[in-house]
Amino acid sequence: MQLNISHKTQYNFHTPPVYGLQKLRLTPKSNSGQEVLSWNIDIQGGEVEAEYEDEFKNRVHLIRISDNIKQIKIESKGTLEMTDRNGVIGDHGGYAPLWLFLRKTPLTQPGPNVRALLKGFPNGSQDIGIFHELSKKIAKKVAYVTGVTDSFTTAEGAINLGKGVCQDHAHIFITIAREAGYPARYVSGYLMMDDRIVQEATHAWAEVWIEGLGWTGFDVSNQISPDARYVRIATGLDYTQAAPISGLTMGGSGESIDVSVQVQQ
Repeated sequence: MQLNISHKTQYNFHTPPVYGLQKLRLTPKSNSGQEVLSWNIDIQGGEVEAEYEDEFKNRVHLIRISDNIKQIKIESKGTLEMTDRNGVIGDHGGYAPLWLFLRKTPLTQPGPNVRALLKGFPNGSQDIGIFHELSKKIAKKVAYVTGVTDSFTTAEGAINLGKGVCQDHAHIFITIAREAGYPARYVSGYLMMDDRIVQEATHAWAEVWIEGLGWTGFDVSNQISPDARYVRIATGLDYTQAAPISGLTMGGSGESIDVSVQVQQ
């Protein structure tokens, strides 16, 4: 099936920043299960300084905020042909070696809470069922509740809180998988929802490397392996390396942000 996507982000400043740089990872990948038919990024209030492919094969745009600008608009939109592969992406690609995805990061640093969930989890198994069970275990331990965590919340912190969103679920899954010896990575993307077209944010899930299958996805928040409704934008060791938009500003005041995402067949 084909999905049409529109992702709008608008920054407003009471007084303009002296300098600002935004990193965009807003271009979906053509790979197993998805083919980009058309895609465009429109930027108002900024200029593209560089465009490149990073170590995870994410298409990255570096945007410099124009001088004396109080409003920046970024809109990415396009159409993709999607095929249901039950979450199986398959072969490893990109420039980062597979062993790198065993590396701990500040957001995926294990602690007592993670190790408690890890107890009894097998190492070296090729049974996909153990990861579905892990997904259920995480969802039971950490309820999906918006507004209680942020982009700095660690896997350990989310378990301690007992609440979180898709980003937290993905970080917990990744942390446990790595501790058990499985390469794992964070995925940012879009999800066509059954009950609405307009959404307030992008989505996130995890992928783990399973011998014999390759990279395979698990969405803890929805208790499913990604199907044809899921569009992958970027991957990384955690949120910081796969965030759709990140950056910094110097000077200025009164910053606010509005995000609107539409995903429809």
